[in-house]
Amino acid sequence: MATIEIEGVTKRYPNGFLAVQELNLHVDDGEFMVIVGPSGCGKTTALRMVAGLEDITSGAVRFGDRVVNEVPPKDRNIAMVFQNYALYPHMTVGENIGYALRTRKVPKDEIKRRVDEAVALLGLTEWINRKPGQLSGGQRQRVAMGRAIVREPSVFLMDEPLSNLDAKLRVQMRAEVARVQRRLGTATLYVTHDQVEAMTMGDRVAVMKAGVLLQCDVPQTVYDAPCNLFVAAFIGSPSMNLFEAQMTEGAQAVVIGSQIIPLPDQVREKRPALRSFAHQKVVVGIRPEDLNTSDSYRADGQTFPEFHGVVELVEALGSDLLVYFSIDAKKVLVDSAFEHKADGETIVSAGRGGEGIARIDPHSLVTRGGAIQLFVNPLRMHFFDPVTTMSIAN
Repeated sequence: MATIEIEGVTKRYPNGFLAVQELNLHVDDGEFMVIVGPSGCGKTTALRMVAGLEDITSGAVRFGDRVVNEVPPKDRNIAMVFQNYALYPHMTVGENIGYALRTRKVPKDEIKRRVDEAVALLGLTEWINRKPGQLSGGQRQRVAMGRAIVREPSVFLMDEPLSNLDAKLRVQMRAEVARVQRRLGTATLYVTHDQVEAMTMGDRVAVMKAGVLLQCDVPQTVYDAPCNLFVAAFIGSPSMNLFEAQMTEGAQAVVIGSQIIPLPDQVREKRPALRSFAHQKVVVGIRPEDLNTSDSYRADGQTFPEFHGVVELVEALGSDLLVYFSIDAKKVLVDSAFEHKADGETIVSAGRGGEGIARIDPHSLVTRGGAIQLFVNPLRMHFFDPVTTMSIAN
């Protein structure tokens, strides 16, 4: 077993493209670390540098106390699981799992022991003599994991291993992968573009964009306290509502379109830097689940401020309703925000006007085209600097 230490790692390609910039990440022995971000953010490149499949331009990768920059992949004692199962179609489950051990001339009785243990751990015992063509997608992915497990590596590296599975099977396999990793207690670096996978599987989540690590913390902290607009919008499903707004004198209230939301003292105590934004523009973030239609939505006996809109669309999910509504405020688009940061210039919203989404009780009476009265908890609101895109906190 070993820790993974990524110290100031940068990857610049010969054409000048900077794929990863000064990445610093520590994975404890036994920890499940997930790197998440959109396509092209550098997460797979980072994983491949850890694996030795990509050269490192600068920085260092350590397994425990050992620097492995110049160590060939085969000598790093790692095991990788890819989205492509790459199973040998002419071999049985047991033969596929034990293949790497046979090529290393491991004794037959040791191969059998390891294969039997992996098959039992993954629930593949009754399929051990079947070939890949006779297996489901989930079973094939388990075989791919078994092939990695029998090597008894010091480090597991997983590159979007569930992306080829259908939605229902992905949910099942998320739990399966996490269960197996915890049983084995091996340091694991897992790459995905799916933020739900990241939140449900990771001990910690590292969010990347454009080759830069933006935030790394336990999933709930990343969700509750996003460091900037990108993390706020990327983590959470549905995404956080982001509106252009203006602070009043002393941060007593925030104005979103024509609506004034009073801010209690607890908000200013939690975010003292808000006072410096008096009479200035800010970006306000409200998660869909922090909007509610019930006037019983209270905190310490205090009724929350109202937030009015017009219902545009209703999606019934059974467990709750997703209500898409419009308000007279500018919606902030995150991609636009990150591309539009001239010195001293505030974010210019793009697209249509204010559109929001609320996740509410499934028995709520709402109709398309009708008015909707929502209640918002100011303590659950998020505030961002429209120039730097960073969270307004201390």
